[in-house]
Amino acid sequence: MTSLAFRHATSDDLDALVKLENRCFAEDRISRRSFRRFLDMPRDRLIIALAGDELVGYCLVLMSAATRLARIYSIAVSPAERGRNIGEQLVREAEAAAVDAGRIVMRLEVREDNSPAIRLYQRLGYRQFGTYRDYYEDHGTALRFERRILFYEPSREFPAVPYYPQTTEFSCGPAALIMAMAALDEQQPMTTLEELKLWREATTIFMLAGHGGCGPHGLADHPGRTETLA
Repeated sequence: MTSLAFRHATSDDLDALVKLENRCFAEDRISRRSFRRFLDMPRDRLIIALAGDELVGYCLVLMSAATRLARIYSIAVSPAERGRNIGEQLVREAEAAAVDAGRIVMRLEVREDNSPAIRLYQRLGYRQFGTYRDYYEDHGTALRFERRILFYEPSREFPAVPYYPQTTEFSCGPAALIMAMAALDEQQPMTTLEELKLWREATTIFMLAGHGGCGPHGLADHPGRTETLA
């Protein structure tokens, strides 16, 4: 069995891309002109799979400048090469390219009756979050899937934060502050009395009209706050 190689497509691959597209899809085909446009778009990625010198699959990833999202726009594998996990490898290559470009989430659409593809995406960790009705040329429905592909790895360890449940409907801020302060100072009280004390210090009530409001200066002036939160 010929080993597989993956790389970014170039204009020299256009003929093979169009040939594969026409072999894999009867409708919703990407034209030669569109393939060329995607190749010329610096943000997008067109990744191909090669078995020897033969192009046996591709994955087209679109990346808008306005978001941190990437989107698998189209993926195709030669019918003669199916069963070799080429589709899964193309998805992995696409995710790696998107991560290199600083994208956080990968999204895609898949026909609701394409059970093998749906099972693949679910196995790879994708979850459905929406539906497009009348999405395809034959009026078929598309299911929308996404997966987080970029994860934040802290460069240092952070202290454990103890949990304190707020005891009123209006003291979420003081409750959060108590937890932050207790993470940095084990002597910090975590009591209802402290919670209400912080709330009183932070709150300025406006009773002339409308809903009440509060300001931040009381929290900033709390004794020891500068040392604790610096």
